[in-house]
Amino acid sequence: MRVLVTGGAGFIGSHIVEALSDGGAAVRVLDSLDPSVHGSGPPEVDRRAELVVADLSDPLAVRRAVDGIDAVCHQAAKVGLGVDFGDVRDYVGANDGGTATLLEALWRRRFTGRFVLASSMVVYGEGLSSCPEHGPVRPAPRSAADLDAGRFEPRCRCGREAGWRAVDEDTPPDPRNVYAATKLHQEHLCSAWGREAGATVIALRYHNVYGPRMPRDTPYAGVAAIFRSAAACGRAPLVFEDGGQTRDFVHVRDVARANVLALTRPAAAPGAYNVASGAPRTVLDLAAAVNGRDGAPAPVVTGTFRLGDVRHIVASPRRAAEGLGFEAAVGFEEGMAEFASAPLRGDPVS
Repeated sequence: MRVLVTGGAGFIGSHIVEALSDGGAAVRVLDSLDPSVHGSGPPEVDRRAELVVADLSDPLAVRRAVDGIDAVCHQAAKVGLGVDFGDVRDYVGANDGGTATLLEALWRRRFTGRFVLASSMVVYGEGLSSCPEHGPVRPAPRSAADLDAGRFEPRCRCGREAGWRAVDEDTPPDPRNVYAATKLHQEHLCSAWGREAGATVIALRYHNVYGPRMPRDTPYAGVAAIFRSAAACGRAPLVFEDGGQTRDFVHVRDVARANVLALTRPAAAPGAYNVASGAPRTVLDLAAAVNGRDGAPAPVVTGTFRLGDVRHIVASPRRAAEGLGFEAAVGFEEGMAEFASAPLRGDPVS
């Protein structure tokens, strides 16, 4: 099988390329090697893969990249919350525009193979909650006034705090920032193309991915990398809100395996699948695990917040288990013990 992996030099993409190559696939990587993501060092691409250095905004390069391939694994994206809304054109251009260029090239080639999209749990927004009196509720976005006052928990319309419930793939999407909106639009674009082309499109909604080669502390990095960078410098990890935000942390090797299954499992149905561990933890749990070395400064809970952040987002992994045969294999304690000393993308080379 010949597989095109866009963003195959990135954090998640490079692990997918390795897993596909280990399984005997011929892999072509399309990656722009953006220095803001990859730094100035050599690209971290498996030597067994063919590397094409180009941007998804280049239609000619993309048409050449899709030539002769049997399946597509679309990982390339601008990720994270960014700095502020001033990033909107960059996100829409990279994520929506890049995906449109790729799909157009596949359409012109009359490609009907398997297409796997890297989506995200951010499409769910706040997720689901449950009120002791009124049952399941969909919390509204949290107000700046509540956050300023330290009222971090989502609330029912009656004013009571509402505890989290796991989201499944049928939970209506509710994107609450620019990045989330672009990820949902990617899903819609790919689904529309798949219906017209007669291709199977699978969207993998990653939850909080961590592991080796994660980018260092930048405005676009995940919280795990931010805490890990602080610990490496001997600084206390700064925990926003009260640290009680709940997430599902899933190891990058498990995510890579989910992609391989989505690309290769014969009976896999099209649609969206959560890629999660099924074992939720708090952000404060994460900070303590990443910073667990003797003598390291303890995490500091700051009460700081960012509008657009959600309080709880926890996944049901059931559909991926039944439809893809995927279950996470790396436990939180094992994965975090490795991650505490694993190299990050952008670390200085000794």
